[in-house]
Amino acid sequence: PDLGRRFAERKRCADLECSMLMCRGKAMRDFKGPDCRFVNFKKGEAVYVYYKLIGKSTELWAGSVGSDFGYFPKDLLEINHNYSNEELELPTDVSLTFFF
Repeated sequence: PDLGRRFAERKRCADLECSMLMCRGKAMRDFKGPDCRFVNFKKGEAVYVYYKLIGKSTELWAGSVGSDFGYFPKDLLEINHNYSNEELELPTDVSLTFFF
């Protein structure tokens, strides 16, 4: 199916609004995203994860660094704290994707 600007049809979140933190990690290296949908960070910065894409683009998670929010490759993050062990599978909705 054509996903338009979405990377996947489904995501995993800690709550129905995907507003609760799932986990926190430390950036293992610098990352500069290809466009404004991605969050940039430097090695060692704290990255907060709000949801994980599943299905087509399982390598992307969404989260924040400071006041910036966006997607990033999950392999660049070393998880050092889980806020929730519960994961809900929800449809990816363009209107909620950049709600934060």
